[in-house]
Amino acid sequence: MSAGRGGRRPGGAVGPPVELTSTYHAGGHYTYGRDENPTWEALEEALGSLEGGTAVSFASGLAAIAAVLELLPVGTTVVAPEDAYSGTRRLLSDLASRGRLAVRFADPTDTASTLEACDGAGLLWIESPTNPLLRIADIEGLADGAHDAGVPLVAADNTFATPLLQRPLDLGVDVVVHSVTKLLSGHSDVILGAVVAREADLAEALARRRSLHGAVPGPLEAWLALRGVRTLAVRLERAQANAAGLAARLEAHPAVERVRYPGLPGHPGHDLALKQMRGFGAMVAFEVRGGAAAAEQVCNRVRICVNATSLGGVETLIERRGKWAGEDYLPPALVRLSAGIEDLDDLWADLEGPLGELV
Repeated sequence: MSAGRGGRRPGGAVGPPVELTSTYHAGGHYTYGRDENPTWEALEEALGSLEGGTAVSFASGLAAIAAVLELLPVGTTVVAPEDAYSGTRRLLSDLASRGRLAVRFADPTDTASTLEACDGAGLLWIESPTNPLLRIADIEGLADGAHDAGVPLVAADNTFATPLLQRPLDLGVDVVVHSVTKLLSGHSDVILGAVVAREADLAEALARRRSLHGAVPGPLEAWLALRGVRTLAVRLERAQANAAGLAARLEAHPAVERVRYPGLPGHPGHDLALKQMRGFGAMVAFEVRGGAAAAEQVCNRVRICVNATSLGGVETLIERRGKWAGEDYLPPALVRLSAGIEDLDDLWADLEGPLGELV
């Protein structure tokens, strides 16, 4: 992964330095720290190269989502997955409550009904796999169908898959959104987001939104994220292998009612995931027999897994998602697990203990 390293000159740094400044001398390429920074640009070069477009970095994943929505005229209709990331749903609902946008939530696995909901819409928002139910949407079918129906902008949140497992721009999407906080940075120490656009003029419009709204990334955060991206391939390989191993063992455990992982042959989206992804990812969701209390017990009794929100770090994170406000539509006993890079047998022993107490 050589993108974002700059030139190769004798005695020069292998990696770009962190440039901590708000102000630049007049007359050069850079003018002011709210508009540009070479450390951001190194990260953006790397992300753009991975996704196949032009990247713009933001202060957080939600800031990146908001920047895309801010491109839309007042009153635009947005079609989004009914089980999308909670921050996306909360932001869309807030904007709708104030008359800024109109929102139609649809079943992302039902391509026909989603495209029907796109009648007169200005944006189709795609998420696949969805967070946290890990449902698989037909990205290419949705993007092509939406464009054929006259929808001018199709966006996809690619946080769960990363560009190593899935490239939505290649499947017809116009912009890809990432919470860089998660797998891309990978160490639970950065809040950052990014949008990657197919067309350079769209990326320029997003950069203007970033400057006008002040949602700029910190140079140190950008540097840390770029360092994380360098190890994404090896981290993801190990985490994905752990997720697959845990999913198979969870599926066979008597205390587990259902496992949601696209890599399992019985997953409803397995065949589609095989077609449009290069791997099934590091996220697993499962439902514990015994309801919410039993799920909380499992999350509280683990010692290697960390009972915490967020995902994509080198440590395995686990939580009952239904405890959060606005997540009451989820199965009460649903546990979301973000597989880290620990030893698989150690992780399973950590889970098997509290699960065994429920049998």
